[in-house]
Amino acid sequence: MLSVVVVVAVGMARAASANRLINERSPYLLQHAHNPVDWYPWGDEAFAKATSTNRPIFLSVGYSTCHWCHVMAHESFENQAIAKILNENFVSIKVDREERPDVDKLYMNFIQAISGGGGWPMSVFLTPDLNPITGGTYFPPGDEYGRSGFAAVLRTIAEKWRAEGEQIREQSVALANAIKEVLVTNRDAVPCAHDIALACYSQLADRFDETYKGFGGAPKFPKPVELEFMLAFYADNRNITEGKLALKMVDETLEAMSHGGIHDHIGKGFHRYAVDAAWHVPHFEKMLYDQAQLLSVYSNFCLLGGGMNEIVDDIAEYVHHNLTHPEGGFYSAEDADSLPSHDAVKKREGAFYVWTEQEIDNALQGIIDADSELNVANCFKQYFSVKTDGNCPKYTDPHGELTLQNVLAMKESHVAYAAKFGVSERKLTAILAEAREALMKIRAERPKPHLDDKVATFSFYISRSCRTVNASYSFQ
Repeated sequence: MLSVVVVVAVGMARAASANRLINERSPYLLQHAHNPVDWYPWGDEAFAKATSTNRPIFLSVGYSTCHWCHVMAHESFENQAIAKILNENFVSIKVDREERPDVDKLYMNFIQAISGGGGWPMSVFLTPDLNPITGGTYFPPGDEYGRSGFAAVLRTIAEKWRAEGEQIREQSVALANAIKEVLVTNRDAVPCAHDIALACYSQLADRFDETYKGFGGAPKFPKPVELEFMLAFYADNRNITEGKLALKMVDETLEAMSHGGIHDHIGKGFHRYAVDAAWHVPHFEKMLYDQAQLLSVYSNFCLLGGGMNEIVDDIAEYVHHNLTHPEGGFYSAEDADSLPSHDAVKKREGAFYVWTEQEIDNALQGIIDADSELNVANCFKQYFSVKTDGNCPKYTDPHGELTLQNVLAMKESHVAYAAKFGVSERKLTAILAEAREALMKIRAERPKPHLDDKVATFSFYISRSCRTVNASYSFQ
């Protein structure tokens, strides 16, 4: 009888510890349902609370497979001291950017306007009228490297609000209006379409990374919209130098991405972005909308005669096997973090995807290709830049989660490696396929990353898939 009472009491305690997010359906909001932070979902209840208490709003926006969202959740939102500051001074609202892209876009425009950058988690402080005060992205819990920690930021804003609340309200309205003026296009001043296209081309060309390809530096995103623009620019201007250079930049970028660690060479598909300029070490989450846009870019490149149809198949196969609902529709994403082993208690970024040299040797031990007499393990390790002490530079791994680990990435072309090994390209493809199959079996036994099974963005993928079908490339 006593044991029953204890079990019931524990269950009631757990239920009591849940905040309002426990009633939501979003996987991301549910991840925060047991935080000590008194979270509200976006809605009238939260707005009314802010108005009645005259408290500023802390708005946190993210998504369920975001690595830095997990980090800030663990460091700050599970921290009792920080939760106390939030609960006593703010109305805290949590938003899933995939459920409310309108809210995400509105305040991301603000963050980008005041900081020149953006990302997730997005952290924005608002007046009770929902006008922005200030904000940023990830905040560490305490002060470090000359930067104020989250606790200090919260205290400063709370104190200023108590002392200068009305002035802050007025400033927030003026700030919001100023940003609106910047974002709203003056249609009377818009130049002709060709001049706009040429200006956009020039801006992208100036940012092109001649060494590692892509646009801009680290962290480096695929930016499919920019690649699509350059393809369209080439299609309209293929007889001029700028048009030919646009196609060349796209060609080199798509190849660099397909060779890099941002491309999952075992399970296929693409990770979110690379933390370095060389496309080597990725942020490991895999998003459906990224696959959709990259599927479109590679397909359109193929339509223009550029090749790489194997990457089109690669992306489509990944989505088919990993993000497809058995009854129709597509899931949203796979997480960056996972348990490194089944008996581990703490998740690690990239654990599902990376390899030690010993793991590869064990998987491919003793396999010799009968025709070429190549050692498959040695061939595979050289092809994908595997090193004994790992191939991830320290600056790409600030938390030491990738120590001794290898992210598979090619440093040369398939043609160059075939020549180096003294085999045909077809033979090398067959050797690598055998190795991939062996490693895929091992990966299948690892703890899988969290799957965001929210069916929210699948129409976007379907529209891109239709373009791929129109390009006449077959995929499962």
